[in-house]
Formats: sequence, C-alpha cells, structure tokens
Amino acid sequence: MVAVDIEKVLGEYGDYLLRVAYLYVKDENIAEDIVQDVMMKFYQNQRQFKGQSSLKTYLVKMTVNRSHDYLRSWKSKGLVLVEKLRGISAKRSPEQQMIKNEDNQVLVKAMFSMTLIYREVLILYYFEELSTVEIAGLLSCPEATIRTRLQRGRRQLKQRLQDENREVMYDVWNEG
Repeated sequence: MVAVDIEKVLGEYGDYLLRVAYLYVKDENIAEDIVQDVMMKFYQNQRQFKGQSSLKTYLVKMTVNRSHDYLRSWKSKGLVLVEKLRGISAKRSPEQQMIKNEDNQVLVKAMFSMTLIYREVLILYYFEELSTVEIAGLLSCPEATIRTRLQRGRRQLKQRLQDENREVMYDVWNEG
C-alpha cells in the first residue's frame, strides 16, 4: 500500500470526524483530541487499512470507537455540555435566530439525555445521512437492530420533545 498524505486526509475528513466525535462526547476540546488520536493511529498503522470500505468510513469507525472508549473512561464522568451544536446563521433576523437557538438547545438537550445506542443511530442517520446498512456496518450489528434502535430512538426523542412542549420540532424527525 502506498503511504497516505496525512495532511490531505485531515483536510478532507477532519471537520467531518470532528463533528462525529463531538456528537458523541459533547465537548469540542475532547472531540479534537479524539480526532487527533485517530489521525495519529491511522498514520502509524495505515497498513491495516485494507480498502474494504472507503477511507472515510474507516476513519469514522475509528472515531466512533475512540469516542466510545472515551465515554467508558473515568475522564468522561461529570462533564457538562458547554458548546452549541450549530453555528449562527446570518440570514435570520435576531428574533428568528433566538428561536432557532432555543429550539437547537432543546433538541441537543433531548438528544444528549438519550441512551447512547439510540442517540448514535439518530445522529448517524439524520445528521450524517448514513443508511441503515452503513450504520450497521459501522457499529458492527445487524441492520434489523439499527432499524429497531431508530424506531425506539424516534419514540424517545418525541417523548422528550413533547415533555419540553416542542412537538413542532418533532415533525423534522417524523419524516424518517
């Protein structure tokens, strides 16, 4: 296998991997550390990449696994979400932006209050736009399990949003 230009790989996939890690660990600095760790491990062991999947899929799987490792570690206990999931859009009025930010905070709070197995499939399906087949491969479990987790995750999210009197927000999730 030909050596991969790590700077090119980081430039192409770095932001994407950072978003994936952030959606798991809920902390931008930790997500950056995870992506850095993933890139170092990939650089050191790039011969292990056999090309059975795309490089992006391989790196996402490494990022998900490293995020899981972090969440299982003692360091992750007690951390608080302080970063926003989405940036501010210049096209909205201040009033619209305030409502959108409030809705995003409610959605983020609802998502992060969910069990990881449901949160991760919702994130991968809706935010990362992966198919259930791709998610099953990424998480190494049957596709039927992914579909079940999506169904249960949607139900949990709907309940949490209803509890927050945000039923309107659920319409976005009800399409799937």
